[in-house]
Amino acid sequence: MRFLPPLAAALFLSAPAFADCGGSFSGFVGGLKSEAVQAGHNPASVDAFFRGVQQDPKVLRADRAQGVFQKPFVDFSRRLISQNRLNQGRVMAKKYDAVFDQIEADYGVSRGVLLAFWAFETDFGGYQGDFNTLNALVTLSHDCRRPNLFRPQVFAALTLYEQGNFDPSRTTGAWAGEIGMVQMLPRDILENGVDADGDGVVSLKTSAADALTSGGKMLSHLGWRAGEPWVQEVTLPKRMDWAETGPTHSKTVGDWAKLGVKPREGTLAASGLQASIILPQGHKGPAFITYPNFRVYFEWNQSFVYVMTAAYFATRLEGAAIYDAGKPETGLTGSQMKQLQSKLQARGHDVGKVDGILGARTRVAVQTEQARLGLPADAWPTPQLLNKL
Repeated sequence: MRFLPPLAAALFLSAPAFADCGGSFSGFVGGLKSEAVQAGHNPASVDAFFRGVQQDPKVLRADRAQGVFQKPFVDFSRRLISQNRLNQGRVMAKKYDAVFDQIEADYGVSRGVLLAFWAFETDFGGYQGDFNTLNALVTLSHDCRRPNLFRPQVFAALTLYEQGNFDPSRTTGAWAGEIGMVQMLPRDILENGVDADGDGVVSLKTSAADALTSGGKMLSHLGWRAGEPWVQEVTLPKRMDWAETGPTHSKTVGDWAKLGVKPREGTLAASGLQASIILPQGHKGPAFITYPNFRVYFEWNQSFVYVMTAAYFATRLEGAAIYDAGKPETGLTGSQMKQLQSKLQARGHDVGKVDGILGARTRVAVQTEQARLGLPADAWPTPQLLNKL
């Protein structure tokens, strides 16, 4: 839902329509300014906020160049989960022990979850991005690929500016407009920013306590369930209906256990909890059971391979063993994946954009076609599937 400044909703409902995206950049910015004034923002503040805003072609190049997400889970996770990150994560867990204890008490989010995001997003605050945040947000709002995601963030940043918590010319962060150690968008900062260190300012760029606590509050706001796990490595029976696996299929933990699903370490969660079996690289690769909290990860990042890696890394930071990679079947190259997605689209499946990335929707379509063709329906696309299609 779009962010509206206090008392501005009624004004906004009667406001004229403005261009959602595209057209001349200066004309688009003019529309944003008019919309902000109609929504109740002070005209002088609006002028000062947008003064000097520029389109950033580097942002668009970064948005288009996300080839790392084409890597399969084993390769992707081994690239992101280094021994250095594990070591540093343990150091940070000890250094901010009291902060993590407080976060868990207040929001129920386990420390490994936040440590994993902190590591992946900014290497524990070491590199937070040098893109001008306002330029990035307006550039992505003007671009017609995902304007509905970024346009509300511009107005949220305007509110932060009016509160004295955003400098249009100096605030920097990631190319997609995220700010701080755990990379939060302006609207998330407005809704979930916490002054955890008590200095009177929410400083996500310089205060680890503020950043981590704000991240914990945001996860809680997104539906994180206190005291429950999120993912766990499992071993599977040799004979199993692979079509029952995947994030769109679930059973109780007790039912999975009756089918022969066993934890590789420790014990499974409570038997009545709903869970899914995830096979990132098919039935011959690693296997995980995911619990309701796993879905919250997709509110933070929608990349399946990123989410799976971040969730698993969180368990490693809390002592889990290295997963058993198994011997996955050969997957598809980027160009082959695009061919597959085009073929799936031709058969009526919604795979989103043909981008060569094995995302959640492509996996669902793959699993459906595998079942139709009599192949193991494990959602892992192989050259055999491509040929049969």
